[in-house]
Amino acid sequence: MQNEKLTFQTENLDGLTVVRIAGELDLEVASQMRSVMEPLMELSDRKLVLNLRDLKYIDSTGIGILISIVKARHARNAPFGVEEVPSTIQKLFDMTGITPFLAASPNA
Repeated sequence: MQNEKLTFQTENLDGLTVVRIAGELDLEVASQMRSVMEPLMELSDRKLVLNLRDLKYIDSTGIGILISIVKARHARNAPFGVEEVPSTIQKLFDMTGITPFLAASPNA
């Protein structure tokens, strides 16, 4: 199975940063994901939302990165969520028990 390239598109709206993630989030691209997300995790005055509509695959390393984002945002009392999660990835989030920590919707 050929790996798809992981891409990011960041959009800053009023009080909200949306990062659109496309491709496959796995061990091979984990450092790329961390380098994109680290500066954004520090912005406690903005809500951070990951749009996963075009995410095709996520492995345990990718889930670990999401958990680290949740922890960092929680420590700063900064809002975080995911939106447009594909059903196959949502099933994985449900199975691993992280769904309650990924409060969706940028309007929340």
